[in-house]
Amino acid sequence: MQALVVGAGIGGLAVAGALARDGWQVTVLEQAPGPRTAGYMIDFFGPGFVAAESLGAITHLQRRSELYERARYVDPTGRTRARFPMDSFLNAAHGKFFSILRPDIETGLREWVGNSATIVQGAKVVSVEPGRCPDAEDPGMPARALLADGRSFEADLLVGADGIHSAVRGFLPGTPASGVLRHLGLHVFGYVFYDPELAASLGRDVVLSDSLVRQATLYALSDGRVTFFGVVECSDPDPDGDAREDLIKQFRGLGAHVDRALARRPAEIFEDVVALAVVPAWSAGRCVLLGDAAFAVSLLAGQGASLAISGAKVLADALGSGGNDIPAALAGYEASWRPVVEQQQEAGRRNARFFVPSGRRALLLRRWSLHLMSLGPVNAVIARRVFGASVVGKGHPAP
Repeated sequence: MQALVVGAGIGGLAVAGALARDGWQVTVLEQAPGPRTAGYMIDFFGPGFVAAESLGAITHLQRRSELYERARYVDPTGRTRARFPMDSFLNAAHGKFFSILRPDIETGLREWVGNSATIVQGAKVVSVEPGRCPDAEDPGMPARALLADGRSFEADLLVGADGIHSAVRGFLPGTPASGVLRHLGLHVFGYVFYDPELAASLGRDVVLSDSLVRQATLYALSDGRVTFFGVVECSDPDPDGDAREDLIKQFRGLGAHVDRALARRPAEIFEDVVALAVVPAWSAGRCVLLGDAAFAVSLLAGQGASLAISGAKVLADALGSGGNDIPAALAGYEASWRPVVEQQQEAGRRNARFFVPSGRRALLLRRWSLHLMSLGPVNAVIARRVFGASVVGKGHPAP
């Protein structure tokens, strides 16, 4: 059986490796000319950790991971307004927790996939035919992808794992041209830069701004680099270049560390809208969506990478147990995974004002909640409230 995967991000690489492990011949089409380097730090835990363990990929991620001792919310003067130990999350996740740069997840997954799948860089998909599975009256038709350079690929299965702005999604029958993305009124920026002095000053603390309508977060990496992650209010779901520059400027004045990070901003940065993807159906014919293309939970839910990897394993397992009945396998994947995703999307909606308070009252409420997170008896309750019950504690779904 042959599979095409559109997108060499986290979900695409995870499903490519999982399918190859099960005997599929896999080709991954990625429009970028090479692996991406811009990104931001994420906390990796929940069902994705369990899935990565099961697939044999976890060691490739752990060797690039970081562990931090505490998180501190500081005001522009440098005064700490709230803090909590990072082992709050480590304990809630039963030790299956670490922080890692998003591009490092992709690097680790590429290492894990190795030569088991073919990755074609610079492959921009401009058209997709979902194909049809055979039945008693129809011989069927393979799924096809046409590239901008005229090349075409066909396969028994096509997986659209091309992110929140998925091109593949638009070619699925029944998917509306607009209205799939639910903008949460925020925009995000992320980048990494080398600054050993700032890294030493940050130490093993995650430093966040205690601020309204925007939040900046700084992490030091073990090699002297620092990563900046910023979220800011933005009513425009697609701001132009000048508007994006104005948004970045709003982080100025949040403290000496943040101003230093802004002054060292590199040319290549990650930036995007904060949104959910609510797709009526994840599959059609021989084509299926995965990861943010199907179920973006928003950066504020904190589980996009975890759900992409675990969703990839759920999809591969469904295909493995379904024999040649691809429609039944794709339907089973969606039926089992959509409830988990929808719960996490609800957590993302709740988290918007936790991360970016719009008023003084919300800011004080966040300080109080963070104080509670340092108390053992309520730690798991707060973690479930913030991150969703299905991804912490003993409620891991079986990927």
